[in-house]
Amino acid sequence: MALGIYLNIPFAVLGWIFDYPQILRESPGEILTRFNEGGIVLLVVWYAFVLAALALVPLAIMARRLSTSSLSTVSAVAGVLAGVLQAVGLLRWVFVVPLLAASYVAADATPATRETVVAVFSTLHAYAGVAIGEHLGQLATAVWLLLLSAALKKSGHIPRWQHQFAVVATSLILVGLVEGFATVQPFDPGLAGIATPAGFIALSVWMVVAGFGLTRKNEHAMQRK
Repeated sequence: MALGIYLNIPFAVLGWIFDYPQILRESPGEILTRFNEGGIVLLVVWYAFVLAALALVPLAIMARRLSTSSLSTVSAVAGVLAGVLQAVGLLRWVFVVPLLAASYVAADATPATRETVVAVFSTLHAYAGVAIGEHLGQLATAVWLLLLSAALKKSGHIPRWQHQFAVVATSLILVGLVEGFATVQPFDPGLAGIATPAGFIALSVWMVVAGFGLTRKNEHAMQRK
């Protein structure tokens, strides 16, 4: 439940101070310049976002204990992968992009230097960001949510409507993968461009609602004892 809330805090702050994720549609030079202007505060927020992704690892492992279904075992594996993959993708903003941004805006940077920095940034963004963090990370997140929800419904821990809500969130996250392909072969992703944030907001809502329900259920079970 707490993670469902925490996930949105660094994301919201990044939108406020860095215009994320809209800024990713700008030129690499604009992104690097804006990043450098963000200073240590922006760096700390990105690291908080990394920790939010990593928090999915222990959550996925603990959620495995809620059901004896084989679905929960597979979901735990997917959840661990999702947390690690997304963290790997986000870590570039903490340890690599700051160096590239500093080189790009340096007073003595030549046009050749800036071209090299842009090429490195674009390649890093495409591979670590889009391919690993977004594509594989989102894919694993979708699998985790769908299987965990199915396992919890099967064991009677959540009602049917919560599972259906999870299916909607999963579908949005999967549709959002289309936008990643638009960075490889440029095309207009249309509504798919907003599917990812909508899907993760729905995921956060599901985590809060399901977490609250499971907590109340556990409290009632303890009281009966």
